[in-house]
Amino acid sequence: MRIALAHDYLSQRGGAERVALAIARALGVRRIFTSVYNPATTYPEFADFEVVTSGLNQVPLFRRDPRCALPLLPSAVEGLRIDDVDLVVCSSSGWAHGVTTDARKVVYCHNTARWLYQRDDYFGRGPSLARSVLSGVERRLKRWDRDKALSADTYLCNSAVVADRVRTHYGIEAEVLHPPRGLSAHGPAAAVPGLEPGYLLTVGRPRGYKHTDVVRDAVAGLPRERLVSVGGGGAPYANVVDLHGVSDEQLRWLYANADALVACSYEDFGLTPVEAYAFGKPVLALDAGGYRETVSRDVSGLFIEDLSIEAIRATVRRFRRQEWNDERIRAHGESWSEEQFAQRLREKVGAVAA
Repeated sequence: MRIALAHDYLSQRGGAERVALAIARALGVRRIFTSVYNPATTYPEFADFEVVTSGLNQVPLFRRDPRCALPLLPSAVEGLRIDDVDLVVCSSSGWAHGVTTDARKVVYCHNTARWLYQRDDYFGRGPSLARSVLSGVERRLKRWDRDKALSADTYLCNSAVVADRVRTHYGIEAEVLHPPRGLSAHGPAAAVPGLEPGYLLTVGRPRGYKHTDVVRDAVAGLPRERLVSVGGGGAPYANVVDLHGVSDEQLRWLYANADALVACSYEDFGLTPVEAYAFGKPVLALDAGGYRETVSRDVSGLFIEDLSIEAIRATVRRFRRQEWNDERIRAHGESWSEEQFAQRLREKVGAVAA
């Protein structure tokens, strides 16, 4: 069966991009269709595929930050016509499900469009130019989004949280297929120079809904703790180490040498906890969103009651008082292996193609 993959945009090193790679490997995909592709800022593995882009890829600004092209993305994605295949899998957080094809279409939904339905999480609560521009085209974009969602033969969602949103916004009953952990523990590791083992780790891009700034502020008030923040940003603190441009090899080392992962974002699924499990590390996660589907209380981690600094600090203190079994944590994490994901995905795709 000839299968192509569509993905929103390939301009960042995020969880959705890791899942797109896992989908491509599972289904033997050769061609990936996307709005923009910036090899310098996404995972190098995409260079192994034939990547087909929209006309937006000719604009350097859009390659750097596709959010600048929000009003233009519907027409650009529709212009990606996918022929000569039997089935298209759309890895979508808001755009890829809009590609044009006469083949069967399976949408793997990481989330409904955050900028349309969760704008405060995406833009922050204050005024912004992007929010103002979007308000002028919001009705048109929502109509386009729903029409394209209804063009799919099957909807798969990464979590029950997202399946609820798909039901609310589109009236579609979707199946839940958890994504695999993006990073395997069985690979090369590279130490981060000057960093000693034994720290709290948080991993996330500097987006409002990731809340890395709150984690930083909380740990700053715990002088016996150290925090390593990968990809985030915020006020400098003596006991907080900021790292950017971290390779997969370095990320493996960071997980392996951490005491625990702290995850306080509002995630639709949240890949970092299931990555941490592969290294036998417990997770301190916000009691919200997809974390409720992956964290087993007192087995693989603890829940942070709310997003307050004191709640984070209280959970860190409780974590230090408990004993943790790294083998039990690893066993818990096996549910999210890439092998299990690939098998389930092939079953779902095969049922659509039959």
